[in-house]
Parts: sequence; C-alpha cells; structure tokens
Amino acid sequence: MPLRPLDGVIVLALEHAVAAPLCTRHLADQGARVIKIERPGVGDFARHYDQRVRGQSSYFVWANRSKESLAFDIKHPRARTILERLLARTDVVVQNLAPGAAARLGMSFETLQATHPRLIVCDISGYGADGPYRDKKAYDLMVQAEAGLLSATGNGDAMARAGFSAADVSAGMYAYSSVLSALLLRARTDQGSHIDVAMFESLAEWMGNPMYYTFDGQPAAARTGGAHPSIAPYGPTRVGDGQTLMLGVQNEREWHRFCAEVLLDAALAEDPRFITNTLRSHNREALNARIAEVFASLDTTEVETRLARAQIAQSRVNAAADLWLHPQLKARGRWTEVHTPAGPVPALRPPATNSAFAARMDPVPAIGEHTDALLVELGFDGEEIAALHAEGAV
Repeated sequence: MPLRPLDGVIVLALEHAVAAPLCTRHLADQGARVIKIERPGVGDFARHYDQRVRGQSSYFVWANRSKESLAFDIKHPRARTILERLLARTDVVVQNLAPGAAARLGMSFETLQATHPRLIVCDISGYGADGPYRDKKAYDLMVQAEAGLLSATGNGDAMARAGFSAADVSAGMYAYSSVLSALLLRARTDQGSHIDVAMFESLAEWMGNPMYYTFDGQPAAARTGGAHPSIAPYGPTRVGDGQTLMLGVQNEREWHRFCAEVLLDAALAEDPRFITNTLRSHNREALNARIAEVFASLDTTEVETRLARAQIAQSRVNAAADLWLHPQLKARGRWTEVHTPAGPVPALRPPATNSAFAARMDPVPAIGEHTDALLVELGFDGEEIAALHAEGAV
C-alpha cells in the first residue's frame, strides 16, 4: 500500500462530542493511528445522541471511523501508568474535556512538555484557555448565538440554527489543520508545540464577511432566508411543476443574459428599478415577482435548460437524504463502505483526493474494542490486565 502522509503518527484522543472527534478522524483519514480514550461501559457520550444508523449514533459513525477504542477510567489510581506508557509513544494529544480537566489530570502542555518535549498538544474548548469566558459552557448552539451566526440565518425577525454543528465543525477543522502545521514545524525544529483552538474564535473567523459588512457602524444585512442578502437575483425560486431551484446572478453581464435568454424579456435589464445590483437588492420583491411570473408556466427541465444556455449558475434545492443517490457523488466514486459494530454502512471518502495515496477508511470501533490488545502492546501481562479489569480501571 502507498505511504500515507501520517502513517506512523500516533494520536492520543481524550475526546467526546463532535469537534475533537472530527479533527482526529481527519487525521486518521491521512493515516494517523488514533487511540481514542473512552469511559468503560459508557464511551463517548456522542454514541448516545441518536440511533439513526442501525441503532448507532449518526454523529458517532460519521466522526469516529478508523480509530482504536481504549476504555479506561482516567481518574482511577492506576490510570496514570497506562497514560504514561501511551504518552511515551504518542506524537499528538487532542483533547476537548471540560475547561481545566486536562490540567487536573496532569495532561496540560506545560506538564507534558517537561518529559515529552516533542509532543504536540491540541486543546479544543468553547472559548479558549483564558479570558472571562473560559469556563462558560459552550454547546454548539450557544456558540452559534455568541458568534453572531444566528443573526445572519433565518428570515425577517426569525432566527434559525444552522442545520449542522457549525461551531463544532469549524473548531474541528481548524484543529486538524493546526495539528498538520505543528507536525511540519516539529519536523524542522524537533520540538513539540501547544495548540489552543476555541469554537467561538473558529466560528467568528467564518463570520468574517457578515462582520465586515457592519464595519464602522453600518447596519447588518437583513435575514433573507435562502436568498443572498446583498446580491439579486440570487436565491431559491419555485418552478411551475413544484420544484425549487437555486439560481445566482453575480454581475451585470449575467443579468443582461438572464433577462434576454431566461426571462425572454431583454428590456427588463434596463428597468430603472433593476439596472444595478444595489437597486435589484432594494427592489427584490418586485424582481422576484417578475421571475416567479415567468417560471410559473415552465417546468424544471425548461428552466434548467434556459439557465444553462445563458450560463447562469443554478442548482436544485436537495434534501440531506438526496445526497445518498446524488449522481455527481456516484459518478466520481465518492462512496465506499466502513464497518461498524452493527455492520457495514456506506461512507463518503474524504473530500480532498490525493493521487499518491488512498485515504484510510477503517471500522468504527465498539466501546473498548481494542483495550486488551493495546494493554498488551503497552507491556501489561495477562495477570496485570485481569487486575485492571477487576479493579474497574478498564
């Protein structure tokens, strides 16, 4: 098998929920060996969020493939021996425990650096390692609100939660890229480093455009549902047969083509209400009414044909379930299969394909599935392992 970028890199994951598991799953995709610490008998609480995938959690199946599950009680008196033996061979520690919990376990970067100078430690939290919000509870929706995302979603005065865990996912992706950068830095300096990733700051970065839109006291963009707040026409449109299409006109050249070739009304492009994007945005209700009037007599195929001919951006407004059968994913061979404790399930390959190697797509582990094998690897003999089980340490 061709060498993968992170083959040989060992990641110790003290993780739960979404942000840290998503980070380490992407590291595993690249070949890293991820050893996931779970509570005996209970595991990562994300295992119990729902039962949508053959009785298993949709969150957990998505974010935890290609990992080894080591179940032990990290607060047990004998846990330190297991941790020390793991740390002796670990390259990266990723954790998103409660604020201060890792430090109380002796797992802070400052403590670990003294004995493991090449270790990279990535701490993921809601608001970061310091500041007045450090200890504030930071569930995903709370952070969506704090970072202003809810001010930009929804319609009119009605806010809407983003349809996925946006704060968790943004933090997980910044943690992933930051670990990769830290590994590159270590290759040059032979020294580890500390990564501090905050969900709030990650999502605040993603809110850069809406934030700058309010620069110097200017009013925020209005909530516009599925439409773009500052470009028109750009948003969902109903077609005569009931289908909803998304279309977008980005510049004046496209606007003239849209009027002439899609609406078959070239004169509309010079209507004083619509001659610039700013005016179209201010008069979007009248513009949308005109578009709806034309599209009401057309079916989806005809509208798509006209838009394609005019080279106007378009897409269908799919449901999440439509992704399972999407023709583009099928045509590009994006689907594979991973095994889970409840049997095989389909899985999307990582979105960035590299010609030099295939991403790792190994099973989703059961709670503690690899505990005994890992303990043997760490040098514990059968009698010691039996004692660890008897004492409730594992």
